[in-house]
Amino acid sequence: MSTKTSVRTGYRYRPERLGSRYDALVVGSGIGGLTAAALLAALGRRVAVLEQHYTAGGATHSFERAGYDWDVGLHYVGDMGARTTLRRMMDFLTMGRLEWAPMDAHYERFFIGARVVDAVAGRTAFRDNLLVHFPREGAAVDRYLALVDQVARGMRAFSMERTLPPWLALLARPWLRRQQPPGLARSTWDVLAQLTAERDLIAVLTGQWGDYGLPPRRSSFVVHAMVARHYLNGGHYPVGGAWRIAECALPRIRAAGGEVFTYARVERILAPGGRVRGVRMADGHEIDCDCVISDAGAANTFGRLLPPEVARAHGLDRLLAQLQPSLGHLCVYIGLEAAAVELGLPKTNFWIYPDNDSDAALARFLADPSGEFPVVYISFPSAKDPDFERRRPGRATIEIIAPVPWSLFAPWAGTTWGRRGADYDALKNAYGERLLEHLYAKLPQLRGRVAYHEVSTPLSMQWFCGAPHGELYGLEHGVARMQARWLRPRTPLAGLWLTGQDIVSCGIGGAMMGGLATALAVAGTRRMMPVMKQIFG
Repeated sequence: MSTKTSVRTGYRYRPERLGSRYDALVVGSGIGGLTAAALLAALGRRVAVLEQHYTAGGATHSFERAGYDWDVGLHYVGDMGARTTLRRMMDFLTMGRLEWAPMDAHYERFFIGARVVDAVAGRTAFRDNLLVHFPREGAAVDRYLALVDQVARGMRAFSMERTLPPWLALLARPWLRRQQPPGLARSTWDVLAQLTAERDLIAVLTGQWGDYGLPPRRSSFVVHAMVARHYLNGGHYPVGGAWRIAECALPRIRAAGGEVFTYARVERILAPGGRVRGVRMADGHEIDCDCVISDAGAANTFGRLLPPEVARAHGLDRLLAQLQPSLGHLCVYIGLEAAAVELGLPKTNFWIYPDNDSDAALARFLADPSGEFPVVYISFPSAKDPDFERRRPGRATIEIIAPVPWSLFAPWAGTTWGRRGADYDALKNAYGERLLEHLYAKLPQLRGRVAYHEVSTPLSMQWFCGAPHGELYGLEHGVARMQARWLRPRTPLAGLWLTGQDIVSCGIGGAMMGGLATALAVAGTRRMMPVMKQIFG
């Protein structure tokens, strides 16, 4: 057993390695699960985190291949440059041991057809740069920024409603509804189209829709606004790579006698009579506990982990049927035998769009996946990470991501990773070559410099992260999902709780806030108050 999998990012599961008693079991070690576990551990509760993968961290884990390393789900994080709520939460989770490096001030570059517009860090710089490109749209940009701020304030009530006990949430509902964020029942397009008729401006303002998985006409404006505000002050990258989040979080969980177990696949949540009493592992071993927190997503929790008859008895199957999974994605992991500085790689993300109508572009692609990609995202992690040159001297990495329909790869569902056959390899590699051409079009000096690349598909998310349809962001973040009040930490089953990005919002920040909401709901605000004071002062 390697040091990395036993000490730094989890301890390999064996029944004899379990403790005699746990106060809570957490299914899945994504950042939502780790946050909930760490907060409960700070109260002295003994928590076992059960991760099916060989390493902890969920979508924040990293992997090594051919002398390179890549992060699979974390490409940048906002709100890390000051003592924001999210930075304080991250510092608590990682015990202040994780540093964050800023990206370039021009942290996003949007290619809208032939037009190029950057997002610049800082509210004033962001606004001023937009007005250089859209000089007549000052009023629209100001109103947009004001709405984004209003959503941020309203999200406090949104989150509070989902953490309160049902009886208290019912009493407080009239007040909470008055405080809800604006645009909760509206799409991003509906809101922005009332601010401006300039289609290129709307395309730029929604140029990060890949961060939440839906273009303007299909996405919730609330989710869009949360993501946009999250990045207003630019992006940051974890020094040493995303896997260090889990590494730094483990000591906090272990301090209370808990552990993060890897290779620990949960087959069933045991809930006789509608009351949770533990889990059954893939090896048949049962772990008794009357508190189970699922970071496996609502679809997995209610659709696979719970006994079907229990899910039906509580109407959870009908509720799930009302919502859709988010999109899957392709990712090309690239290795180059030269340093990022030598190659001229930026600390800026590239977002490449064929035109200013992402909804139409996505619809065309879903109807014909052989056609033009609706968006291509390019990240330069080795340029963002100041520690990369120390780890991998004279090397660099790039990642290219694009959405793709699950149906394209569904014929290979259930097959073993690395053994899916020549047809599967040919299909994914053909898409990889197409995505490489987007890279060469923007950075032609890289043609002929790629020493290694491999392609992942939605099946990789299914295999390693347990996503039923290879989805990247859990449930689709449209208007219906944000209005689904049943998506909250407390479930209808006594002792079963949800956490992660299906609770508040998607992404690193959203999943972490989901972990906070779950810990508050499980322990109660009054009991959690000393820990909150420790974090926020």
